[in-house]
Amino acid sequence: MHDIKRIAFLINDPQDTWEGLRSTLGLLVENMWAAAFFIDCELAPPEGKSKEDFDENLEMLLDLEGEAYSNVQANADSYENITYLPLEEMIAKIKTYQLVVPF
Repeated sequence: MHDIKRIAFLINDPQDTWEGLRSTLGLLVENMWAAAFFIDCELAPPEGKSKEDFDENLEMLLDLEGEAYSNVQANADSYENITYLPLEEMIAKIKTYQLVVPF
């Protein structure tokens, strides 16, 4: 069995953006290298959460040396801790991870 240390979460439904980000954070806390890839969807905090709550989690993600990417420019414009990547570049980056988890 491989020693998996690099995990990518692929999130493409606005309803899953919060839980996808939280799952990424959970792996980072366990000293794994994790990244959230928000594909073809705008970020949407769930009911009861605000943009500021989402920002806090993104800051925590960066503090733990995680990464967050989106191919939707509006996400990168709204959240400074999300890096915009065109889909082609995102695919190349995703291929560098050992485990890819569709959310």
